Amino acid sequence: MKRSVLTRYRVMAYVTAVMLLILCACMVAKYGFDKGEDLTLVVSQVHGVLYIIYLVFAFDLGSKAKWPFGKLLWILVSGTIPTAAFFVERKVAREVEPLLDDASPVVAKA
Repeated sequence: MKRSVLTRYRVMAYVTAVMLLILCACMVAKYGFDKGEDLTLVVSQVHGVLYIIYLVFAFDLGSKAKWPFGKLLWILVSGTIPTAAFFVERKVAREVEPLLDDASPVVAKA
């Protein structure tokens, strides 16, 4: 498996997790203090699009790592639980690291 598959997943896991935390703060402002209704709408739309991209990259990583369906489902759902993606991403990165191809160049002999 290429390192870029893991890198794409890791970037989207962090971006999705941060956007979810921002969305949670916007929801508190909207429903708790009646402020920022327009901002909440924009942040929720952006998070939705980013979450779809996260799903694609996580599914790609899971299919290449040959994970069972239950594990893949947990990783896909972790993008909807605030702060869960941070912890799941770290665990996934440690687990997938040994499966990566070495990027060291091979010297051809003449």
